[in-house]
Amino acid sequence: MSRRGNCWDNAVAESFFSSLKKERIKKRIYADRETAVLDVTEYIEGFYNPTRRHSYLGGVSPN
Repeated sequence: MSRRGNCWDNAVAESFFSSLKKERIKKRIYADRETAVLDVTEYIEGFYNPTRRHSYLGGVSPN
């Protein structure tokens, strides 16, 4: 991965960060860095991984 000049190498990471920004970060203002880290961690562990529907699974959640 991450070959120079190949935009498809980072497609998975770009998709994840796009979802993170749209669904969580842009909707909130954080008082400090620690609060932001805790909120993003909760989003990833509590929603994105177990609950959110993923296109590679045919639109269903992992659970």
